[in-house]
Amino acid sequence: MLSAVRDAIIFTGTLSVRKLFNYILIKCSYFVSLLTRHPHHRGMPVSISVEPTTSCNLSCPECPAGRKDFPRPRGEISLEEFQNVIDQLKSHLMYLMLYFQGEPLLNPEFFDMVSYAGQNKVYTATSTNGHYLDDDNAKQLVRSGLDRLIISLDGTDQDTYEQYRRGGDIQRVLSGIRNIVKWKKELRSSRPFLIIQFLVFKHNEHQIKDIKKLTKELGVRLELKTAQVYDHENDTLMIPENSKFSRYKRGGDGKWALKKPIRNRCSRMWDGAVITWDGRVVPCCFDKNAVHQLGKLDHLSFKDIWEGEAYKDFRKQILTDRSKIDICGNCTE
Repeated sequence: MLSAVRDAIIFTGTLSVRKLFNYILIKCSYFVSLLTRHPHHRGMPVSISVEPTTSCNLSCPECPAGRKDFPRPRGEISLEEFQNVIDQLKSHLMYLMLYFQGEPLLNPEFFDMVSYAGQNKVYTATSTNGHYLDDDNAKQLVRSGLDRLIISLDGTDQDTYEQYRRGGDIQRVLSGIRNIVKWKKELRSSRPFLIIQFLVFKHNEHQIKDIKKLTKELGVRLELKTAQVYDHENDTLMIPENSKFSRYKRGGDGKWALKKPIRNRCSRMWDGAVITWDGRVVPCCFDKNAVHQLGKLDHLSFKDIWEGEAYKDFRKQILTDRSKIDICGNCTE
């Protein structure tokens, strides 16, 4: 609880009157759009995800980076390109997620990116599989000023853990978590706010009580997260039995379907976006293959893309019939 309070204070410290005014503009234009069923839009994004790299050391079956089957180019963003993104958005941006696909710590300039964003008063977060948090990297990460660190840990023993995190080593992840905790204490830093994320699957749901005990012993926060399953309609192996930890429910035909109906709304299209390593702007993190490219930063400024016709048309489709957008078919919105 104390860590969460500190995190909230840190986040508040990155805000400004201009950012708050922009946030109000975004929310007001979104609600006007819902009322009129026509896309009105004012303001710049308050949240952005930037992809450091598409490379990954694991082979997770529900991840394009893990399956190595990207239809788009692979690579990593340079520090210069990242700085260009921050320079364009820093006056409005409230939250930066340095993650999309891939393992972010495989980008050799990752720590410099975090530091640059922090110097520009942008709250920073990332999500990692935890395999590159050796003592030196853990020290660098704490010193970089990263505000929030999410580490995936989907099991409490090696056999369970590697059923999804294929090629992973649970002891290496646990060592990395302890390294972060150690360096936070040694450097007397309240950053990063450390969160262990446990994706709940059929094969690991029996370990929920164990992961709660483990994270309590480690002194870190736990978040149980429902898993996205690509072929969820016919799944028999991954979706958990306990519906509390699932995005899906069985229909009368015996197939799985989303619990929540797909409504013609999505605030993400008004307040955030994702930028791939090579500058493609896509609507959200469900567009893993960048199919719905709304513009590219090597041709246009982010503002031009954000206010462009492609974005307007996409927002209009969201309000008209979201079920026709393929990436929305597996989204809980």
